[in-house]
Amino acid sequence: MPGRGDRGGREKPKDARVTMRRILKYLARYRLAVLFLLICAFASNIGNLLGPSFAGKAIGEAAAGAGAVNFERVFYYARWMLITYVGGSLLSLFVNLGMMRVSRRIAQMMRKDVFDKLMTLPVRYFDRNQAGDIISRVSYDIDVVGTSLSTDIVQILTSVVTVAGSFLMMCYISPVLVVCMAATIPVSILYTRYMGRKTRPLYAKRSAAYGRMNGFVEEMFSGQKTILAYAYEDGVCEEFSAINHAAADAYRDADSMGMTMGPTIGLINNLGLSVIGLAGSVLYLFHIVDLSQISSFVLYSRKFSGPINEVANIINEIFSALAAAERVFYLLDQPEEAADIYGAAELSHPEGAVEARHVSFGYLPKKTVLHDLDMKAEPGQTIAIVGHTGAGKTTLINLLMRFYDVDSGEILVDGKEIRTLTRRSLRRAYAMVLQDTWVFRGTIFDNIAYGRENATMEEVVAAAKAARIHGYIMRLPEGYHTVISEDGGNISKGQKQLLTIARAMLYDTRMLILDEATSNVDTNTEQQVQKAMRELMRGKTCFVIAHRLSTVQNADRILVMDHGDVIEQGTHEELMRQKGSYYRMYASQYE
Repeated sequence: MPGRGDRGGREKPKDARVTMRRILKYLARYRLAVLFLLICAFASNIGNLLGPSFAGKAIGEAAAGAGAVNFERVFYYARWMLITYVGGSLLSLFVNLGMMRVSRRIAQMMRKDVFDKLMTLPVRYFDRNQAGDIISRVSYDIDVVGTSLSTDIVQILTSVVTVAGSFLMMCYISPVLVVCMAATIPVSILYTRYMGRKTRPLYAKRSAAYGRMNGFVEEMFSGQKTILAYAYEDGVCEEFSAINHAAADAYRDADSMGMTMGPTIGLINNLGLSVIGLAGSVLYLFHIVDLSQISSFVLYSRKFSGPINEVANIINEIFSALAAAERVFYLLDQPEEAADIYGAAELSHPEGAVEARHVSFGYLPKKTVLHDLDMKAEPGQTIAIVGHTGAGKTTLINLLMRFYDVDSGEILVDGKEIRTLTRRSLRRAYAMVLQDTWVFRGTIFDNIAYGRENATMEEVVAAAKAARIHGYIMRLPEGYHTVISEDGGNISKGQKQLLTIARAMLYDTRMLILDEATSNVDTNTEQQVQKAMRELMRGKTCFVIAHRLSTVQNADRILVMDHGDVIEQGTHEELMRQKGSYYRMYASQYE
């Protein structure tokens, strides 16, 4: 299969508007709740916008001079100013809490969509992408999007209302001062657009760097014992240091560029406020505006520039969320496993006749792994596939299960080309025991009964006895109800393999695939398991991949593969008499 270096091309950033539209589609699923929260946000902003007006009027009443101050009116306006500010703050708190709940639901929905998508992707995608990078998209990237929805989106939407309302109030108070202030608005807009084009690719690069780092960490943790066995800790630390340094540099480059926006926009707005102060003084001297108008205008100008400053300060978070969303949507846009052809038949009650005719296949274009391969298995026969590493043994199994489709030729089951059958029914016709054992967190009973609905305890116990693991299970504190930790960390590798063998024995199928199924058990246990497996394999079509040739001597037919070609085939005795590749492989193991 393709190595980790054979991944697809670099992900190209999409138009931010496309990404935003897709995020808004998720928001639209809660449109009633979002609409209600936006109304509340609008109301809170209206309250905040009325505050400066009341403050300006209170200042105007207080500016009447000593002995002429109407304290009743001052307290009246102060009271309403307090009511509007407190009410606006309470509504803002309600909006923030509401959006937090909505964003949590959306993040949950996105994770479900991503996980459902992962279940439909072909094996090829997982062969070419690191598990850690995929996990990073499911966890870190969606968290970033959810956090942005709960805070940044609300901030932007409410800022629009505040800016628009403040601008209208300023136009009402003094159009002349608005003209003075408006000189700085185009500068802010142009600068923000320029910085957006500069920073958005940097945040995409940062998300990709974190994905690579997570992928490396996941690989190293899964291979920790191998690292310790080869005393390669220093080398791994150096490799991680380089990857970590690249991620830190990407983080620094993105944030250092994004952090300049807030102070720069603040400087531009403060320059505008200085112009307002100067122009307002001149207008006051000529009695064009009074003190209350200047006070209200300055307060509204702060209301106008404040949201712009806040958006500029969180713009780096927005671009980070867009970059994270792009990585999530990139995964969601990956092509799913090809649908079954129209009218595909269900493979029900298979007899187990399997044939491959002139099969050629390669994982990558122009790199053929199997060349014009022919193979035939009659119902109930055991076909052993042997050969050196990289000969194409596991590739043949991938094709039988339709994890990949052949490039040319055809594979038939009971005389039917497998591409005319539904994948689900074809795969359910096989039971598999792989060299890479997989168990999940759950009871031993659940792990053995996996894939067999409504399995009884008696059936599970019978399968465990046949796999020679019943005795070990009964020595555990809770027997079959003992919980296995994640990835089977509390049981040995050999015991995990025996559990997967028991799982395959319980799975009632006519065809069986064993890929180095006894590679992790000791010799005595292997002999016992082989006896039990021969009984359970009776009457089933079995494909056995093995390096230890002692396990395949009783096979009905042995295929010897080399560089994608079947170079010899026959029974053990026939191949030994030929004194070819199989004979040399056998002699190298037992002489």
